[in-house]
Parts: sequence; C-alpha cells; structure tokens
Amino acid sequence: MTTLHDFPTVPAFGHLPTPEGVDVVGIDLPVGRLTAYRVVPAGESKGTVLIVPGYTGSKEDWRTFMPLLGRAGWTAVAITRRGQADSARASGPQGYTLDEEAADVVRVAALLDDGAPVHLIGHSLGGVIVREAAIASPESFRDVVQFCSGPYGWPYRKVAELTILHDTGGNLRQLFDSTNPLWAYRPDEELPDDPRFVRDRFDAHDPASVIAGGHILEDHTDSSAELRATGLPVLVTHGEWDGAWPIPWQRQMAEDTGAAYEVIPTSYHGPQVENLAATLDTFDRFLSAH
Repeated sequence: MTTLHDFPTVPAFGHLPTPEGVDVVGIDLPVGRLTAYRVVPAGESKGTVLIVPGYTGSKEDWRTFMPLLGRAGWTAVAITRRGQADSARASGPQGYTLDEEAADVVRVAALLDDGAPVHLIGHSLGGVIVREAAIASPESFRDVVQFCSGPYGWPYRKVAELTILHDTGGNLRQLFDSTNPLWAYRPDEELPDDPRFVRDRFDAHDPASVIAGGHILEDHTDSSAELRATGLPVLVTHGEWDGAWPIPWQRQMAEDTGAAYEVIPTSYHGPQVENLAATLDTFDRFLSAH
C-alpha cells in the first residue's frame, strides 16, 4: 500500500492551467522548498514514481502526462529541481553540483512512501542526476528509468549557451531570445501558450543552476558500471528521433548497465509530450515488472 507525506498545497507556476486531478505541492528540503506535481490514483496504487526533470525544465514538462500516470494506477510526483522556476535557489554555484542535485532526489524519495523504495525516472539531465542518486542510495529505489539521457557529456557541448550567460551576466531572457529566434523579443500577447510559459520559466530560473547544469552536461564521466553494480533494474528509453545524445551512445549505455532498452516511436526529446500513449505503455510495462 502506498502512503504519501502530507505535503502542503502551493500556488501553480505560470499561466498554464493545472490539469484536473493534479495537485501542486511543496516539498521542504534543506535547500528550501521544492515544488512538485502529484497525482494519486482513484483506486489501489501500483506504486510510487518519482520524476526528475532536465536541464532547463521543471515539473511542468510533465503537465499533460501526469494525469495519465494517475489513471494507469500510479502514484506519481514530478519535482521542479532546486534553482528551477518556483523551487528554492541554492546559496551559490556550489549548491548545484551533481552530488547536491542527487542528494535532493534521495531526500524526496524518503518522504514519498514511508521511506519505502520508489520507482525513479529521470529525463535528460535528470537522467544523469537520478543515476547518481541511485548509485549513492540504491536502497531508496525499486528501479531506474534513464529517459532521453546518455552515459556522459562532451566538452563544449553547451558552449554557446554558457557564453551567452557569461557575456550577459546571467541574463536568461537573452538566452531564451538567442535560442528561440521565432519568439524572440515579442510581447506576451503575441506568444502561443507554450513558448510564453518557457520564456517565463527562463526568467524564473537561477542562472547559477543553468550554468552548473551546462557544465554537468559537458562532463565526460561515465558511471554506467557503478549503476549496474547497484543491481537495480534499469530501463534506457528515448524518442525515435532524440537528438540530445547520440542514439548509439544511449543504446551502448543500456548494454553497459544491463538495462532494458526501448525506442519510443514518432517522438524526439520529449516523448512524454510528443507520444503520450507509447511513453505511458513503455513506463507502465517496465515499472509494473518491479
């Protein structure tokens, strides 16, 4: 039986509506309060799933997917990481190391089901973070899904973004405008809902978090062997056209970790938005087996 900590309800972030059946809650950690989406199934729960977002993401990347998890019978919590959007900021760049990010995941997991192990999904940079969390505390988790993530980064991967932030003193609006020329410099009323939300979220991020995340994504350390040594079941899965990491690297990561491997059709780097049904089926089959 799944039990949930009595997290306080907090205001939603941004102008996008919160789907029916999804709660916006606060999770208090040493760094401060992280915000999260939470869904609880109407009937008996299959188990508890913890979802960790990627580089410049947040819980809202899972806005349309969370209700599906609840209807499929899962209790699920998708966090907004420290320094992202409306979650607490660390006191400086040293607060955004991979170890600190992973420690937050372990701390959240301990609050979700009376300390029982939970299922763990990490998207993109979140996949790097959950791998580190699983290595640090394998007893906290039932299994690990590395979702559109890779075994390691490479030098200068984020050099364009990091250069913009360096040259503008951490101006994230400038970073948004530079990387989204179609929507750059437009007033809110001219932006479709999704680009407007993403721009608002860029404005709210802690620049130190984005800079630190960029450096993590440039790190060439491969900890696949350490993840395999935990003995945890692992799934490596990505969109058919995912371009964030070379697909052969993701496939090799699955081999190196002894993982199950699935490609989600007709999707890119966000299959939970681009092909909801196939993503739900992929997750549900893997998580249900453990």
